[in-house]
Amino acid sequence: MASEMGTSRSVAERIGSWIVGPPETAPDATLLLRLMAGSVFLWEGILKFVFVNQGVGRFTKLGMPLPAVTAHFVGVLEIAGGALLLLGFATRVIAIPFIIEMVVAILSTKPRLFLGTLPLPPPPVPPQVGIWAVLHELRPEYAQIMSCIFLVLSGPGPWSLDASLLSGEEGKRDSLVEATARRRPLTVRHPPEAGEESWSDACRVVRR
Repeated sequence: MASEMGTSRSVAERIGSWIVGPPETAPDATLLLRLMAGSVFLWEGILKFVFVNQGVGRFTKLGMPLPAVTAHFVGVLEIAGGALLLLGFATRVIAIPFIIEMVVAILSTKPRLFLGTLPLPPPPVPPQVGIWAVLHELRPEYAQIMSCIFLVLSGPGPWSLDASLLSGEEGKRDSLVEATARRRPLTVRHPPEAGEESWSDACRVVRR
């Protein structure tokens, strides 16, 4: 039981460190991907507060539970999370809820668009119903979800606050290791054994 708890704890720690400490495997061009995804989330979150039909009204028509609370929560998430993606801070942490949000958005609209029962206004031009309408209207969610998956797997890239903080921590760790290595090794003096101690005492007595 104790070994199983230790194993599960180590796995949880690895997952936590993998999420919080992203690797530096993403290329420099990841900045462009973060700018695209972060800016779209940011202005879509603002739109949910500026226009009722994009926020509470949309969530009410879709039959979301507590539409006012849900719309405001999603709006705040998109504004704050979009800013975090633009800065490249806590990138993996915020990309995961964005993936969940996009999956919910797809499941709550696209099946009904396929069937022609979507309560929102239909697309202005054909295709308006069916698989081609779904594929056409799926573009923004598809682009955002794939961008977030890439950021979760590869990290935010070197041009990010995450990478700067990680490099700073590694620099401190290297300095500490180097300073520890430069210290002179401590010599441990072992106490003399019983036989040696008695022999030295006998020599002192003879000399006297």
